[in-house]
Amino acid sequence: MKKLIALILFISIPLNAASRLPVRAKHVMVASVDSIASRVGADVMKRGGNAVDAAIAVALTLAVTWPEAGNLGGGGSMLLRNADGTEEAIDYRERAPLSATRDMYLDATGNIIKDASLVGYQASGVPGTVAGLTLAHKRHGKLPWADLVEPARKLAAEGFPVSEYLARSLTVKRTMERLQKFPESWRIYERNGRSYEAGETFVQPELAATLARIQKDPSDFYRGETARSIITDMQAHGGNLTADDLSRYQPTIRTPLHSTYRGYEIITMPPPSSGGVALIEMLNMLEPYDLGAMGWHSSEEVHTIVEVMRRAYADRAKFLGDTDFVTVPVKGLMARSYAEQRRKDIDAVHASDSKAVAAGEPTRYESPQTTHFTIIDADGNVVTSTYTLNESYGSAVTVPGAGFLLNDEMDDFTSKPGVPNTYGLIQGEANAVAAQKRPLSSMTPTIVLKDGKVAFATGSPGGGTIINTVLQVIVNVIDFKMNIQQAVDEPRFHHQWLPDKISWEPFEFSRDTNDALVKMGYVFAEKPDSLGDAESIAVDPKTGDRLGASDPRRGGMAVGW
Repeated sequence: MKKLIALILFISIPLNAASRLPVRAKHVMVASVDSIASRVGADVMKRGGNAVDAAIAVALTLAVTWPEAGNLGGGGSMLLRNADGTEEAIDYRERAPLSATRDMYLDATGNIIKDASLVGYQASGVPGTVAGLTLAHKRHGKLPWADLVEPARKLAAEGFPVSEYLARSLTVKRTMERLQKFPESWRIYERNGRSYEAGETFVQPELAATLARIQKDPSDFYRGETARSIITDMQAHGGNLTADDLSRYQPTIRTPLHSTYRGYEIITMPPPSSGGVALIEMLNMLEPYDLGAMGWHSSEEVHTIVEVMRRAYADRAKFLGDTDFVTVPVKGLMARSYAEQRRKDIDAVHASDSKAVAAGEPTRYESPQTTHFTIIDADGNVVTSTYTLNESYGSAVTVPGAGFLLNDEMDDFTSKPGVPNTYGLIQGEANAVAAQKRPLSSMTPTIVLKDGKVAFATGSPGGGTIINTVLQVIVNVIDFKMNIQQAVDEPRFHHQWLPDKISWEPFEFSRDTNDALVKMGYVFAEKPDSLGDAESIAVDPKTGDRLGASDPRRGGMAVGW
């Protein structure tokens, strides 16, 4: 295997040699995974809408055109910074049902019930997307709500051409096996066994009808006909969601986290996302090192970053959870003195053993199938938002007559502390299941300022890899002076403490770097895989132009004017 990896890396060509230039526009920019959604968002702003209006329209459009993660039946995180410098984080993550209990996914012998938190009616938390978008519009929107829903409703009713990525995603063996368990999902997404081909028109009349109801009154999702459809289906199949769960759901306004890195200000997502805390902890640990002098993807640079990742993810496993339910030492984890403490046992020439790297002791003060989009409007307002169903196509359950999938976010809790979830992430008691609690997330929407002005904004899907994707985009821009498109395009790597392996992408390291890392004691994952989808936008400090950088990994597009 080692020789095979070395051969692949030896014959590879660095991606930065052929990196595209960012998309440049004077006024506004949208970067998302889907070209249709990006165009919808840009058009909303061209018609006088602001970044929040565009974010709502993009999110609802992705619920139609990107069903593996775009959603009405999931939840997410939105980070906003207004041109006047005010900011907020809207947490519209799902909540555990009122009937949820700590051991609900364990059998009588205390073992995890296979797929109980991943597939079917017991896997879903209370959806937050519609409520979160509604709250964002109420607080910041300019255009009428109905106008922002209309593009998505029309696409669902009239159809859109299936992209190559969507067609491929529906032929993945696990996706097909999961969808086949639920007749409504199988009927819609596989047409009773025949997969959609790229270029075919995908029409979703039931979803269009749901969007029409939400267009008229968004509370319909939680208290009206749509809510009744959800509950009727849940009751028929032993699900956990009730009318009370839906009617009681509320998104939460939270205060973003702040830190600095080499003269830049970092603004990012607070708990129950683990992303912001872990990102800041890693940047604090990295700041004393001269990464630029080490050289991009040199063995020294990769070693340094992996050791930092290892320690932050160990802390994530022990300390992070929903701060409405557990005490999380946020300030302690973000303290520079704590970063110094965590750096002390990094060996300059040897890989650490994750089993020997326990979580630290900070002072106590208190999937990969997700999607992300970033937006800047003409006034300089910024929205960067990550939302998801968790696994690809969520729980695989489509609400009959309503046309949308439900999430499987209950797997983002730890069903049994110390046992990995579907992404291999080890988690502790802080993230145990509890009624009305929000599961821990890795969502890391982030805005970076320089001299008080927006330099760039980014975020990514990717389950447990999200935080490290955002970290590497930031390091590529600040330490290696890449433009935003280069920073997004370059191959990425990932280490999450356990399992103790480096995940890597095709064309990642030179043969010399690979050999040096193996000699230092590192183990590589058996095969390369794509990591993240960093939809990003920068602002040219000289001209103010918006520079859109859509990630090539999933075929997205940046659109501006």
